[in-house]
Amino acid sequence: MSSSAGQPVQFEDVVEYRSKNDLPTSKRSRIVGIDTLLPSSIVPRPAGTTASSERAAETCFKWRGKGWLLIASSRWHILGCSATAHPADSPSGRPEWALTSFEKTAFTPAGLDIYSRTPEGLPAMLLEEIIHRAKALGGDVGKLAEQFFEVGRSAS
Repeated sequence: MSSSAGQPVQFEDVVEYRSKNDLPTSKRSRIVGIDTLLPSSIVPRPAGTTASSERAAETCFKWRGKGWLLIASSRWHILGCSATAHPADSPSGRPEWALTSFEKTAFTPAGLDIYSRTPEGLPAMLLEEIIHRAKALGGDVGKLAEQFFEVGRSAS
């Protein structure tokens, strides 16, 4: 993450994946972009959130692809996250997670993502709780939460 006086906060965003049909030993595909924290004055609040939610404006980013994906961009928001900085600090021992919403792009529809720092994903009860709370937001976010599905994980 970088930022200097007068410059927006930015960080490189790297996603690596394999297609369902790829062998576990095949090379991963890679998507690289830059995320830029947007000033709250130009941030529309995420559909389905309340107007009083100033925190949504503080957590809005614009992703822009690098390389051949330079033409692609999308805004995304952090809708929620675990309350502790480290899983060991959590009285319940629950793993770290984050819930984000993102706008549609030329390549993907709008959606929600739940991220986990643990390779095995989140416990079923915690996942259900996060989805339930996303549905409770109503609006577009609530509708998207109705469509959640788990993306398969493979060994690194």
